[in-house]
Amino acid sequence: MHTLRELELERLRRMTPAEKLRVAHGLWREARALTIAAISSRHPAWSREEVLFATGRTMSGGRA
Repeated sequence: MHTLRELELERLRRMTPAEKLRVAHGLWREARALTIAAISSRHPAWSREEVLFATGRTMSGGRA
């Protein structure tokens, strides 16, 4: 019997580069949305621009 990890790896191996890119982009967008929500929650007085700036810095490892 295959483990879930083995099945997942097999599915990834069968994906085309375009499919992998679509999945990676979706994961990045989800991570960005979660980061925006977390920063907004921690700093409710911040403007949208401040939240987006902090999100960019956080997601770039402080290099944005």
